[in-house]
This record gives sequence, C-alpha cells and structure tokens, in this order.
Amino acid sequence: MTDRVPILKIGDVLLVSIQVDLEDQMVMDLQEDLSQRIVDTGAHGVVIDISALEIVDSFVGRMLATIAAISRVLGAETVVVGMRPAVAMTLVELGLSLGGVRTALNLEQGLGALRRTGDQGPVDR
Repeated sequence: MTDRVPILKIGDVLLVSIQVDLEDQMVMDLQEDLSQRIVDTGAHGVVIDISALEIVDSFVGRMLATIAAISRVLGAETVVVGMRPAVAMTLVELGLSLGGVRTALNLEQGLGALRRTGDQGPVDR
C-alpha cells in the first residue's frame, strides 16, 4: 500500500499540496484520486503546490501535464504553484514544456489566476 497525497477542497477549488518526494505509484494514485474528486465536487479549479519538492524527474513532470489535461477535460483549470528554480531548470533541461499547465509563484497567485478564470463565467457541465 502506498501513501496517498491529500486533496483539500476550498470553495470550488481543490488544493493538492505535495509534501513528500513522489514515487511513481503515488503520482498514478493522485491522478486517479484527483479526477474522481473533480467529478464528485464539481470543482472548477485545481492548485498543485510543489514547493516542497526539490527534484522532479521526467515521469513526474509528464504526469503533472497529464493531470492538468485530464482536469481540463473534466472542466477544471490547473495551476502548479511553488516551483523552485532548480525544478524549473530540470524540467527545461529534460525538454518538458508542461504544455497547458499554468504556473504561479505561490498559492496566493495561483488562487488569483483561478479566480480570474472563474470571472469569465461558469463552464457548462
């Protein structure tokens, strides 16, 4: 059995704060858990806080992009916040552009970005 990453609900936003180094199975479980929570709660936004991560490998980088794409299909925008410079440099060196993933420096800016998206009107489901 692997540890699960907690998913908190704040209004219509889901907050995922990753506080441990991610193993591949944890990332797969997070993808599944987050998808189900979006459907169950009708969340319009997801914030993934990676400020505690010192290293991101290519698998985790690809999964962040995949999670954002799945969330978008389910009607929720994703913002990744708290990326350390070393992590950003690693992702670029690995050739991962995180296409379609919005980023912000911190949680406050990430929530602000989602609010601005929400101001454009609700998404029909």
